[in-house]
Amino acid sequence: MIPLQRIREDPEAIRRGARLKGESAPVDEILALDEKARALRAEVERLRAEQNAESKQIHGKPSDEQRDRLGALKRRIQDGEAQLTELDAQIENLLLYVPNPPHDSVPIGETDADNVTVRTWGEPASFDFEPRPHYDLGETLGIFDFERAAKLSGARFAVLRGAGSRLQRALALWFLDVATLRNGYTEVSPPYLVRREAMVGTAQLPKFEDDAYHADDDTFLIPTAEVPVTNLYRDEILDAAQLPIKHVAWTPCWRREAGAAGKDTRGYIRLHQFDKVEAVKFTTPETSLAELDSLVHDAEGLLQELGIHYRVVDMCTADMGFAQWKKYDLEAWAPGMQRWLEVSSCSVFADFQARRASIRYRPAAGEKPRYVHTLNGSVLALPRVLDAVLETYQQADGSVVVPDVLRPYMAGIERITAP
Repeated sequence: MIPLQRIREDPEAIRRGARLKGESAPVDEILALDEKARALRAEVERLRAEQNAESKQIHGKPSDEQRDRLGALKRRIQDGEAQLTELDAQIENLLLYVPNPPHDSVPIGETDADNVTVRTWGEPASFDFEPRPHYDLGETLGIFDFERAAKLSGARFAVLRGAGSRLQRALALWFLDVATLRNGYTEVSPPYLVRREAMVGTAQLPKFEDDAYHADDDTFLIPTAEVPVTNLYRDEILDAAQLPIKHVAWTPCWRREAGAAGKDTRGYIRLHQFDKVEAVKFTTPETSLAELDSLVHDAEGLLQELGIHYRVVDMCTADMGFAQWKKYDLEAWAPGMQRWLEVSSCSVFADFQARRASIRYRPAAGEKPRYVHTLNGSVLALPRVLDAVLETYQQADGSVVVPDVLRPYMAGIERITAP
């Protein structure tokens, strides 16, 4: 959330930040309501002063005239306070629709064509045969069952079978082990249903409510582990010595928007339900950009150990999202599909989420609390990494060699073959 004072002081900067993201921001409406609220607040304070002065003039039993004047003042004050409560609520609601202006280092652009490739790693896998896409491989190997998934749940769902299920689980377990045993993250197993205020805290609501799976009791299936893990410290004041806090969680994720605009309608790519290993960080404003670089490095390390050709992309203003301050995507090369697949998004939000969720830290004893900076990133999203592994390690006979780092998690399976 952008603080009201910042909008008062530099409304054009907020408007410009929204324009750069291709978003709208109700800045003028907020300022108009704020002006009205400030005038009304001054009037209520003037009426209170008049009420106090009138009360001081009463000695003994008040006259009928004095009682009438005090009663009238009280009613006017109560009416003003009720109006102020309504105005403040309207302003607070509108603030939730103001996007986070991008950091100055974010490339300015109008489409995803303006994203900037920062670096690439490795070389595309080479074959002496025509490589196949993962969905063809998966059908031959008997590890994908989209037809029965549609029977169970409709379009944009998948069933994994046998070695395919084990391979995805192996990826998740390995990701978690690297995060917790090498990179200093603490694993969290959060609930998969969260309350409305948790979704508001990470900026999924109110703007993207139509994309969420909403339960009858006003809870939501999580679109990412970012939501429950970030909200672990909602309404808390942390000690500076605790920072940075680094958590990692493996959860399913649910998103209605997954099949929007006919994108990625074939294969194990864009689903309404998928698994992801998510990292979340809480840090100080002074270190958040360095922590973003570290988060990207952690995700890159996984792809490098898997031997997957990938690139790191600095997302431009128009392609980075409503809440992000700065964002990098990691894209793995899928040689069978001959395209890049986004397998990780690593973002820093400045204090945008922390203000919505009221997450602060105390720099030192006796000092005023400050808002933390929050970060999150996929390390990694499982379906597309699995796709990249299948396509990269496929063999001429249609089998798939299991990468060395995953073999300890595969119960001795070194190659996935057709049944």
